[in-house]
Amino acid sequence: MLCDVVIEDDRWQAAALGDLAERAARATLEHLAMDPEDWEISILACDDARIAVLNEDFRDKPQPTNVLSWPSEERAAEVPGVRPAPPMPSPDPELGDIAIAWDTCVREAAEGEKPLADHVTHLIVHAVLHLLGYDHVRDQDATLMETTEVEILGKLGVSDPY
Repeated sequence: MLCDVVIEDDRWQAAALGDLAERAARATLEHLAMDPEDWEISILACDDARIAVLNEDFRDKPQPTNVLSWPSEERAAEVPGVRPAPPMPSPDPELGDIAIAWDTCVREAAEGEKPLADHVTHLIVHAVLHLLGYDHVRDQDATLMETTEVEILGKLGVSDPY
């Protein structure tokens, strides 16, 4: 398995997060010509209270968010709008860690009138791209990341979230 999912909030069980995460992460790596069998991703399925603590600890933002990611190493491209180079397989297969919050995800899906599974799939694709060095701080990087997300989601049958 590519994804090691730790369910801290039992509400994630009904959403089949393990299956959604595995499918989304595999599709992301395959889209970027990476073999999912070479890599590992840890995912914490939590609630808003837990992710708010993580968000404050790591980003100095004391509020909940939908998803956070921590790459195992820096992989960003230095030139804006340039696709980050994919990592090479190594003895340490860890790409990084992801945390995803139930309450925020459910609220956002409802507000956006999207199926929860589609929204969570988008967030996992988004987080995996962050683990691979993609970002959305600079405009050119945001365009690249969003375009890549839409391509991957399209292959999964998920509508353009933008």
